Amino acid sequence: MTRAGRLGLLLSILVFLVAGAPFLPALRGEFLNWDDSVNLAANPHYRGLGWGQIKWMFTTTLMGHYIPITWLSFGLTYALGGMNPWGYHLGNIALHAGNTTLVYLIARRLLAAAWGDSSQEVRRALPVALASAFGALLWGVHPLRVESVAWITERRDVLCGMFFLLAILAYLRGLERGGSLRPTWQGISLVAFLTALLSKAAAMPLPAVLLLLDVYPLRRGHAGWKRLLFEKLPYAALAAATAVVALIALPRGTQVTSYEVFGAPARVGMVAYSLLFYPIKFLLPTQLSPMYELPARVELGSWPFLPALLAVGAVTVALLVLRYRWPAGLAAWTYSVLMVLPVSGVVHAGSQLVNDRYSYLSGIGFAMVAAGSVLWVFELRERGRISAVTRSVLAAAAALTILILSLASWTQAHIWRDSETLWRWAVEMDPACALCHGNLGAAITGTELGLARLDEAEGHLRRAIELRPANPIPYYNLGTLLAIRKRYDEAEATLRKYRELVPDSTSGLGRLGLLYLLRGRYDDALPLLERARGLPGGSGTGDDGATGTPLARAIRLVEDDPGTLTVLGRSLVEEGKAGEAVDALRRALTLAPAQVPARFWLIRAYVAVGRTDTAREELEVLRRLDPRAAEAVAVR
Repeated sequence: MTRAGRLGLLLSILVFLVAGAPFLPALRGEFLNWDDSVNLAANPHYRGLGWGQIKWMFTTTLMGHYIPITWLSFGLTYALGGMNPWGYHLGNIALHAGNTTLVYLIARRLLAAAWGDSSQEVRRALPVALASAFGALLWGVHPLRVESVAWITERRDVLCGMFFLLAILAYLRGLERGGSLRPTWQGISLVAFLTALLSKAAAMPLPAVLLLLDVYPLRRGHAGWKRLLFEKLPYAALAAATAVVALIALPRGTQVTSYEVFGAPARVGMVAYSLLFYPIKFLLPTQLSPMYELPARVELGSWPFLPALLAVGAVTVALLVLRYRWPAGLAAWTYSVLMVLPVSGVVHAGSQLVNDRYSYLSGIGFAMVAAGSVLWVFELRERGRISAVTRSVLAAAAALTILILSLASWTQAHIWRDSETLWRWAVEMDPACALCHGNLGAAITGTELGLARLDEAEGHLRRAIELRPANPIPYYNLGTLLAIRKRYDEAEATLRKYRELVPDSTSGLGRLGLLYLLRGRYDDALPLLERARGLPGGSGTGDDGATGTPLARAIRLVEDDPGTLTVLGRSLVEEGKAGEAVDALRRALTLAPAQVPARFWLIRAYVAVGRTDTAREELEVLRRLDPRAAEAVAVR
């Protein structure tokens, strides 16, 4: 291996290790009450790599996404480590560290092309490698990456990112000899692109990105636009097909924001804000949050949308004027626009205005500009325009920047360790965020083993309703909390309000059925639970057709959700029906083995029915999961 080869290998390993280190606190993280519960904790369909699971992975549009490759990766993770969140987090961290290494390999080629002097290739090998490593790490350890890496659901981000980057790297490799794109490497690039699209639709802008790279820094204009466009046709066909699939899948999993609610002027403001948000957070990554809530009203002429529009226009004009003197600036800005535009509000779904995870791929261009700046410093030193002392100071500043960003990401990763910590931080960042209050209230409700903090949880849920009365989710969670507190009449009124807001929701039927079950109104509960399950009314059976007491049949019909089953089991234990509670709580732990509340109440149920040996076994497991919870339950 040549000296340059050894240097490249050493830096690749170093980049991989440094990029993964800031996210290690995520290894202690849990499944969150934000999509993780639906996608993973309460979802038995992806668990394994059998034909049944694979068929489901390639046909589902759960939560509005068609991501079969991501589901395959989750299935593999389950096959290797079951439902332990540690394995899922490790996979995300490893993928992201690998992606940072890919950014380094791409940066080396782009920086070499930007400087474009092959006669000085050997002399510039070390500066290019070091500058590329800096740019890759600047992107890889940045706090904006935390959401994509520390949130298990966002495996789709890091997995899509890996294949997206591989597609670019293969494209660049295909141009290394003679400037013509070699078919073999184009084929590899297309396969990687397809796999990226099947991991997450965020890779769709790649054809335009490759065309942008042709312009700068590859400078392939001499090949002619007709040829360059023809090369991109297969990529464009894959992107167009994915766009169609995404538009079909999205409404099936979430409500698409209507243009009647936010019209064209509002969308212009939303787009402008999105385009400006990510570069600003790249430069100043403070007050990061899992939710930047979309305002109830968006007016183009108001703050912050009009200033954002003016700023976007000014930046674009300035970069166009400077395009000959600083083409890298315009290229990075254009790349960011291309990657952000599909998620900027043109087609919108959800409660967010922007999201940190949307910067996962879009931020690479700005990191490349930073890498180019480092290489420029090397050039100035070689020309004698700056002293060795100045270069050393700048090198120390670059290293300090990576260290500071790494420490910020390390701190931010701790925030994502559990639902309550995450949403308590989000409420602190934005006290007017309705979704944040609602999710915090639900998190406290789901983890509180006694009754001490339910007042706080109720306060957050009522605050969420006060801020956004038309949002149905807080009513659902408040109804659950009131049922736990045995305020059944209030719970029923709240859940009926939820049903008014989303009359087609089977969740509302199931939750009302659960409420009636808790009240002992089995005749009222059974029909609702059957309808929630999609069973013909009046069958009175579970999925297996078995019969039994009304209570036993109702328990079998309760949805396969660990949180719901824990609520049921808890209430049954408190009502002296511990034998029936065991069935519900065992089901909850089958779905989510690491769930502390379900195991806590299962231990109490075993004690109540006299199965103390089994209770002690479960207590040992609970002690490993949560020593404090284990101290709160007594087994004699």
